[in-house]
Amino acid sequence: MSQPALVLENVVVAFGALKAVDDVSISVKGGERRAIIGPNGAGKTTLFNAITGVNPPTSGRIIFEGATVTTKPAHLRARMGMSRTFQITNLFPRLTVAENMQLALRGTGPGKFSLFGSARLSAEEEERVMSALAISRLGERNSVEVHELSYGEQRQLEMAMALVTRPKLLLLDEPAAGLSPSERIIVSDIIRALPRDLTMVLIEHDMDLVLRLVDYVTCLNNGQLLAEGTPESISANQRVQDVYLGKARDHA
Repeated sequence: MSQPALVLENVVVAFGALKAVDDVSISVKGGERRAIIGPNGAGKTTLFNAITGVNPPTSGRIIFEGATVTTKPAHLRARMGMSRTFQITNLFPRLTVAENMQLALRGTGPGKFSLFGSARLSAEEEERVMSALAISRLGERNSVEVHELSYGEQRQLEMAMALVTRPKLLLLDEPAAGLSPSERIIVSDIIRALPRDLTMVLIEHDMDLVLRLVDYVTCLNNGQLLAEGTPESISANQRVQDVYLGKARDHA
């Protein structure tokens, strides 16, 4: 049996006395599509930040592709094959789509700060850019400046920038947040079109959307693991329903 792509062992992320992530253990198979769900404040994005090195764990262990990366900085994890998007778009609005893609592609390379490298992309790099843009439905928007894109297209560009590095693990933090129903369909189609050997972990609040896109679901609540299972078992889980319905009543 092949080793898991990502393993979290008893991960804790504490801010003072507050444990935003509290003793979470997860194992994600290679090529799996995993959702992490839970109400606001459940610790989902904090967990992503621990996985990618933005906020290393207070305790516990993170293993990626068989290597312990618990204390490795974010840029080294990116070089190892981790790539992610964020809740808030993180783009260069006055640069074109192509220029943003070039920065993303070169950003993980060893010569990214060199003054002597060529600004031109190689044929292989150009192919990678166009392939990522095609998957993300932006193949015809290559020369458009980012500020001219719709919000939905900007989210698509973030996904393309995450894909152009050809990651082994793709982490998507609420890729459909703030999108219209038609834009959410586009994002769903993009996710379905991702290569099946690419391991993906997805945070999303829209249960109807996420349960159609993933193989397995992890539900967090108050920083702790509440439940795990297939989309069918999670949708029927009374504890998960109580968490979501309880939050809905609290905000009613």
